[in-house]
Amino acid sequence: MKPYNILISGGGTGGHIYPAIAIANEFKLRYPDANFLFVGAKDRMEMEKVPQAGYDIKGLWISGVQRKLTLDNLSFPFKLISSLWEARKIIKQFKPDIAIGTGGFASGPTLIVASRKGIPTLIQEQNSFPGITNKLLSKRASKICVAYDHLERFFPLDKMVKTGNPVRQDLLTIYSKEQEAKDFFKLHKTNKTILVLGGSLGARKINQLVEGNLEFFKNQEVQIIWQCGKLYFDEYNKYNDLSYVQVHEFVNRMDLAYAASDIIISRAGASSVSELCIVGKPVIFIPSPNVAEDHQTKNAKSIADKHGAILLKESELETFPIVFETLLKDIGKQEHLSENIKELALPGATTDIVNEIEKLLKK
Repeated sequence: MKPYNILISGGGTGGHIYPAIAIANEFKLRYPDANFLFVGAKDRMEMEKVPQAGYDIKGLWISGVQRKLTLDNLSFPFKLISSLWEARKIIKQFKPDIAIGTGGFASGPTLIVASRKGIPTLIQEQNSFPGITNKLLSKRASKICVAYDHLERFFPLDKMVKTGNPVRQDLLTIYSKEQEAKDFFKLHKTNKTILVLGGSLGARKINQLVEGNLEFFKNQEVQIIWQCGKLYFDEYNKYNDLSYVQVHEFVNRMDLAYAASDIIISRAGASSVSELCIVGKPVIFIPSPNVAEDHQTKNAKSIADKHGAILLKESELETFPIVFETLLKDIGKQEHLSENIKELALPGATTDIVNEIEKLLKK
């Protein structure tokens, strides 16, 4: 049997890239001779992250539509036509057996062309409220893997399967790594550790919140692992001079960061939420309001409504010190949140998604 050709498209943020890479890695374990090609958006982070993971990638000239009138919006029709044309060339050359989309600008043109050519397509929707690209693609998709309940409002019920979101497999063993994690980050053994995550690029409001509360954190006798993001590292690197603060542009050993933490402050992107369900630590979600359909707030609310996390909107950040100090001092509340968020974990997501891919390939 000839090796499978697997086309995967997703990117723009880590939340679309890492699920795509996780799916490729799992498929490669089962079919070591399979060929993989990723399709991303030129000048976006996937063009760097995918080759680092050992896969080839081609870039399309594509971007999203902004909410306000901009030059980028005026160029969108031209970018879309260019990307459809380029996707057609890529598919003609690569001859994929299946096309998989994990969201992001490039997955639209790629999966549209693939489905028109009769190639099976699978969408992996990470959010509790789908973006416009996946809503459009769902009409022609062969299978739609979702992470939340009640998405039949958006997708055909007969095509959906609830799998959860792919996560790093090293997160499944974090509770055995606590000592290794404390040594790795050179942490004080007795002080509580706060992990601050603003997504792969960083979150301005969360960074400003941490900066504005550094004295407060010091008085609470906590230590901070602060992932400020690529866009903000130069601005916040100076706080590495403080004995209780570690500022990182990006944390490569997320398993150890999670293992070291006692409380986590995080954005509510879909992949982060899925990871945090498996990690099972107390979480304060501060969702970004600047994303399509406000999906981060909906993601966080789906956990908070089940008493698995605290949801703090950006408009409520003046209450952060009270919310944080109350949680820090209430061990019972921390345990309650941990137990409830773990109940929502779907650790077998990557395996289940690749099972669905196999079914489509063998039809």
